[in-house]
Amino acid sequence: LAGSYFVEAMTDRIEREAEEYLTKIDSLGGMIEAIEAGYVQTEIQTAAYKCEMEIEEGKQVIVGVNKYQVKEESPKDLLRININVQEEQIKFLSKVKAERNNIAVQEKLSALKTAARGTENLMPLILDAVRAYASVGEISNAMREVFGEYKEHVVI
Repeated sequence: LAGSYFVEAMTDRIEREAEEYLTKIDSLGGMIEAIEAGYVQTEIQTAAYKCEMEIEEGKQVIVGVNKYQVKEESPKDLLRININVQEEQIKFLSKVKAERNNIAVQEKLSALKTAARGTENLMPLILDAVRAYASVGEISNAMREVFGEYKEHVVI
């Protein structure tokens, strides 16, 4: 392959992608700003996830992990969830949301957000929202509005 068109094309592609990546970092204000903004950590997490998915899907072979494993008996009581469960849960959630008192749900979520801005114990208010048939996602979003999302602190 030495000196072949294929190797040259690969080298050109890698060089072009590296330049594009460095240009992106420069557009963020440089490496320190990119790190502080969480860009670098997000890129690392995305690459790690992609790598893990390639291993799980068999696109990347790791002997003993996803190929040529030693066959062992799997536990007999292993929980297997039917693939249709997600669709059924989505239909059920839609039905619950259509039949519940949406005004009561919004009142409970509003009370939860108000309490979250203070020092009050949130558990009783979360339970009130659950009793009004607020979904886990709706409760999480209400708290996210107050507390925000976790952003990893990066030390340089």
